[in-house]
Amino acid sequence: MIPADLDLLRTPGAPALLPDGSAAVVAVVGPDTALDAYRGELWLVPVHGPSADETTARGEHEPGTGAARRLTHGHRDTAPQVSPDGRWVAFCRAPLTGGPAQAHLVPAGGGEPVRLTDAPLGVSELRFSPDGTRLAYLARVPEEGRYVPGGDPAAEAPRHVTTFRYRADGVGFVHDRPQHVHVLTVPADPGASDALPEPTALTAGAWDVTDPYWLPDGEALVATCTRHADRERDVRRDVVLVPAGERGTDVAALVPLTDADAGSTLQVGTVRPTADGAALWLQARDLGSDGHDTVAALTGLFRLPLAGTGTGTRAAGAPERITDAETVDLSDGVLVPLADGVLVAVEERGAVTLAHVTADGTPRTLVDAPHVVLGADALPAGGPAVVAAAHPVTSGALLRVDVRTGDGPTLADWSAPLRTTGRVRRPVDLVATSADGYEVHGWVVTPDPERFGAGPHPTLLMIHGGPFAQYTHALFDEAQVLAGAGYAVVLGNPRGSAGFGRAHGRAIRQAMGTVDTEDVLALLDGAVAQHPDALDGTRVGVLGGSYGGYLTAWLTTRTDRFAAAVVERGFLDPVSFTGSADIGWWFGLEYVGDHGTPEGLAAVAAQSPMAHVGRVRTPTLVIHSEQDWRCPVEQGQRWFVELRRRGVEAELLLFPGEGHELTRSGRPRHRVSRFEHLLAWWGRHLPTGVAAGTGG
Repeated sequence: MIPADLDLLRTPGAPALLPDGSAAVVAVVGPDTALDAYRGELWLVPVHGPSADETTARGEHEPGTGAARRLTHGHRDTAPQVSPDGRWVAFCRAPLTGGPAQAHLVPAGGGEPVRLTDAPLGVSELRFSPDGTRLAYLARVPEEGRYVPGGDPAAEAPRHVTTFRYRADGVGFVHDRPQHVHVLTVPADPGASDALPEPTALTAGAWDVTDPYWLPDGEALVATCTRHADRERDVRRDVVLVPAGERGTDVAALVPLTDADAGSTLQVGTVRPTADGAALWLQARDLGSDGHDTVAALTGLFRLPLAGTGTGTRAAGAPERITDAETVDLSDGVLVPLADGVLVAVEERGAVTLAHVTADGTPRTLVDAPHVVLGADALPAGGPAVVAAAHPVTSGALLRVDVRTGDGPTLADWSAPLRTTGRVRRPVDLVATSADGYEVHGWVVTPDPERFGAGPHPTLLMIHGGPFAQYTHALFDEAQVLAGAGYAVVLGNPRGSAGFGRAHGRAIRQAMGTVDTEDVLALLDGAVAQHPDALDGTRVGVLGGSYGGYLTAWLTTRTDRFAAAVVERGFLDPVSFTGSADIGWWFGLEYVGDHGTPEGLAAVAAQSPMAHVGRVRTPTLVIHSEQDWRCPVEQGQRWFVELRRRGVEAELLLFPGEGHELTRSGRPRHRVSRFEHLLAWWGRHLPTGVAAGTGG
């Protein structure tokens, strides 16, 4: 890939099946650098139509899209939901020129969308009621006088903060605009009147409500909320009951179905009723007795039995964990109830697989590696599932999957135009052995030999964020663009990563910069040893973002092996990070320890790049976003200054208006500019002999 290929990245979201199973609606989103915005289009994809390969071979439709057709165009349309009668698709639409997303309706067969909401800060998570007459959604409710359209933010009253959590990366301040459940009546004849439906706020109060979902009788919804008394001292989250016929129930008064005040240790992320309505499926992490034992706490599947109906619904027991707490880690958000169990996505060894789990806990893999499942839907009564998934040469395709056998074709693949450039390189699996004999898994991406020769090529070690996250098999624009400029790229999942079980993830708890350092160096050495003709082990660089920025900086305090480094949005000083990062006071305590005592400070310093910055001699490009509240910009600024004042070659690249997610969802032109700066930096310090960023 080259930086301009960013416009060819198209990623589908979670699909939504029509009630008869004949078709699915899916939003496909991608950057448009000419507009410096993201386009999102809804597509209607026949489930039993010809495959993408068949229609492409016959020259029908757009390459890779099978029998799919667009329902919408020209905006950023996302998150479709189909009405129970199959007539309507509700979705979120935001203008390309910027502004909040509002709920819209469009006929499932196509037509002119109709706007339903005018929420000042936008809406999300649309949900039709079981009878289709109402639409629930989430919206932030601003304090009086704040976030006024066209107003002057600098003239607002001071923010009075009394809680640990008061802002979030990519959102902004949240304590003065809590998120609540709203509901509106779906017009009988949408578009017949210019008047918008009058919404009703079902919840109120100071704390966010998330993930609302209707119970089968339509009298109440379930949702998640940190309503418990100790919410300032832990990160547990309860399932709560939200009456659909009451206005503005304070979150503190909502009936808990899991109860942290009564001893629940769960942080619930996603909740769905079982197909028969007798229980709830939960995706949750068990955070232990203190409520913040977060390091490598695996997301599990739980079943919570219910008693009563409607607003009288209550828990009929404690949640039962269905999946293994030490080995199975679910990808939060994929939770599809079936008559005989549930579909879930499982993070494992660089893949995100789709599994059918029965009520007795028996898992059966339907979509296996090298797929990375992004979303799924299926009808409880039966029939095939539709699955959005990426793999090594696509950023996302829609698959039909037989729930009994796992078989099925690709219905549409929006990465076909990218592949036709001939610039997508397929990664090669890599297994290396760390210094203590531990096996580490990763990949090598090498340049096109027709453009760059057989090698050996200058080599870049790339380190992911998290740390409890994983590099996956999915097409990865970062590695592809670097390979497209003539670099061999080594990346993998050292200890501390997700996808390899709890012990693998907890190996660096209060021991960062130890075995993880050995593991990434083992990946680099293993790649060079296994591919000596393609990788030049004498010309190497290192780069990473977030935790990857931490480990990149840490490596430069340990060795002068690297010709240069790129430290991006790094976690570089655990002391100043605590109190300035949005992620919470607990993160640094759990990962590196408490610096509040002399002994604790010494232990934290032993894991802190900033405490060892005087050892660095490696030329370093520091990249940071000015509105990064996950790893605040002062982390990068201080690293840059400390290097410069010690005479180390250092540059600082700051992106205005961007947060922590710049590389994934930042403005398209900023993403292209970042690539150009990266290639220029590596071109100076590790020249390939071919002009970086050219099309070949």
